[in-house]
Amino acid sequence: MNFLAPLFLAGAAAVVLPVVFHLIRRKTREQVPFSSLMFLRVSPPRLTKRSRLEDLLLLLLRCLVLGLLAAAFARPFFRRPLVLPELRGTIRREIVLLDSSASMRRGGLWESARSKALTAVDAAAPGDAVAVYSFDRQLRPVVTFAEWNSRPASERAAWVRARLGTLTPGWATADLGLALMRAAEELSDASTVKPGEALQVRLISDLAEGSRVQALASFEWPKSVRLTVDPVVAKPAGNAGLQWVSGGAGTAIKVGEGVRVRVSNSADAVRESFSVAWVRSGSSEPIGAAIPVYVPPGQSRIATLPLPGTNVFAGLSEVLLIGDTESFDNRIGVIPPEPAPVQLLYVGTDGGSETESAGTGPAHGPLFFLRRALEGNPQQKVRITAERADAMPRLDDAVPADLIVVTSELTAERVAPLRERLNAGGSVLLVLPPDGGSSVLSALSGVTGLAVEEARVKGDTLLGDLDFKHPFLLPFADPRYSDFTHIHFWKYRRLDAAALPGARVPARFDTGDPAVLELNVGKGRLVVFASGWQPSDSQLAVSTKFVPLLQSILESAGVGSVPTAAFTVGDSVPLDPREPGPTRIRTPHGDLVPLAAGTASFDATTEPGVYAVESTVSNGAAPRVLRRFAVNVDPQESRTQPMPLETLERYGAPSIVVSDRPATEARPANGGALAAIEAEAQQKLWKWCLSAAFALAVLETALAALSARRALTPRDGLQSSDPVPS
Repeated sequence: MNFLAPLFLAGAAAVVLPVVFHLIRRKTREQVPFSSLMFLRVSPPRLTKRSRLEDLLLLLLRCLVLGLLAAAFARPFFRRPLVLPELRGTIRREIVLLDSSASMRRGGLWESARSKALTAVDAAAPGDAVAVYSFDRQLRPVVTFAEWNSRPASERAAWVRARLGTLTPGWATADLGLALMRAAEELSDASTVKPGEALQVRLISDLAEGSRVQALASFEWPKSVRLTVDPVVAKPAGNAGLQWVSGGAGTAIKVGEGVRVRVSNSADAVRESFSVAWVRSGSSEPIGAAIPVYVPPGQSRIATLPLPGTNVFAGLSEVLLIGDTESFDNRIGVIPPEPAPVQLLYVGTDGGSETESAGTGPAHGPLFFLRRALEGNPQQKVRITAERADAMPRLDDAVPADLIVVTSELTAERVAPLRERLNAGGSVLLVLPPDGGSSVLSALSGVTGLAVEEARVKGDTLLGDLDFKHPFLLPFADPRYSDFTHIHFWKYRRLDAAALPGARVPARFDTGDPAVLELNVGKGRLVVFASGWQPSDSQLAVSTKFVPLLQSILESAGVGSVPTAAFTVGDSVPLDPREPGPTRIRTPHGDLVPLAAGTASFDATTEPGVYAVESTVSNGAAPRVLRRFAVNVDPQESRTQPMPLETLERYGAPSIVVSDRPATEARPANGGALAAIEAEAQQKLWKWCLSAAFALAVLETALAALSARRALTPRDGLQSSDPVPS
């Protein structure tokens, strides 16, 4: 028997109390009626060598009650031995899952795992069917059932051995839950299972704590499929990993500030002293001084690594962890994200190429405040092309625009290209001009007969009805930022939102008139401001709400997000399909992968390191690097300490360990606590202990009462009415 809280067993020491009370009774057991004793001195009984225990049954019951109470509080349970059930059926159908994630690169693990897989294949009988799959983030077939059955029984083992000989572990993280789920589904497929077959999934893995198992939470494990876990153990244990701690999207690495990296050490590690240093791609020679880092087992520390030069991009883009015995996760690429390019076309009376090049314009016009609101954002690199309304070029010839801002009336010839851009999926922000805007709004929305008039405002008006669930106003949903009462509007244009089918009104004036409208036109989006943001119309441009409101509009147009420069192995890297000319990807090993025109993503991130997007030229000139990004090993792979097998059981998979150890020692030591809690919760022996203690207490009370009644009964030959002899 085992106890979940063995310290409560110390309460069993209270059993000595009944023994002491039995030995130091203050009164004699038998009483004899006698004459007056008032002239005699009271003499209580004393403990002598002749003192002895009496009523042994009562004493035993009282001790048992105290012992059972102590045992109940200690929460007893019986640890059930781990017994391997026999497979039912005469024919075995088995899938061998071989972990090929990055953590399997540790010393000796891959060789041991491959040896276990070959042992399972060699043990197959001629009528058995065996399939071998490797997995990391994805499940990949090595030998399928169809290929196994197509080979003669005498050639299968040698053929699988040759296949496994060419297999090597990758760099991706392990999705253990997905692999188990896919294997169980294939085994339990009724169309392929034959009557009498014994179904089994054999998992060969290091069971790293960082493996993903969440996929099993929504999967019901088939009762006909047995899971056999065959773990491999790394020698020596322990591992330290490296991770870049970025300062957020758009954060630039500046000279003097350095780069922050996190060093994590596993709980079973034996080393505590490490150092980090800059290295060039493909090299292990530190550049500059290495920074020492002390990390106790099971903890992590953040170190700041200063830049030894003036530019981190001059071949200096990787950080190396020195002092760790396992090197698979000791190198990371550090490429800060570059600001997202944003193309904005402005059309208004204050636009023009001369104001664009000078960055000026009317000091109180909409363009002036638009520039000031969008400049200096580290997350975006906004380029505004400003054109006058009467000289707006054809959109096919203009710079591609993520957002078009219109603040003046346009002729029908100028509006037609904007309408085409909206239908194709573009975004237009229309600020209704004073005493106008009906014609351009009708042309862009496709609704004729719209009436737009200048509102009569006495003094000023405020925003009265705001929909904070709308994407434009979602950043202001917090009560700390939802106060718009300090923004006064001197002028605005009145229009009927009901005349625009499907229009949403996220903001209204306190008069009830729409202040902001959103309308879907074709595949695009039209946003209408009833008032300008310049001081002649309102105080919006000089308020703290203007910049986040513009950012929300840009994000709703599909721009404004910062492309990250750090990915993990297996991630899909988004590319900009608008890059001019043919492009290609240079991998960390120098291989060139050509990209077709308009490619939106790059998926072949199979190895860690720094990748470069290059533009190819036809005149023999050197290629131009358009963008660089780093692909690193998932930090979860650095958590190499074995997970408890009870983790798989908790997610619904029945765990059975195949090991050389005895069955009672099959479970890992770090998983015994969870198994003990589960066993105690199922058995609930403490309830039986309390019930037995209560029953014994009742029995002891009854026996004590009976014994006391007997003690008060007069002895034979001496009655209370008889005279006492002198």
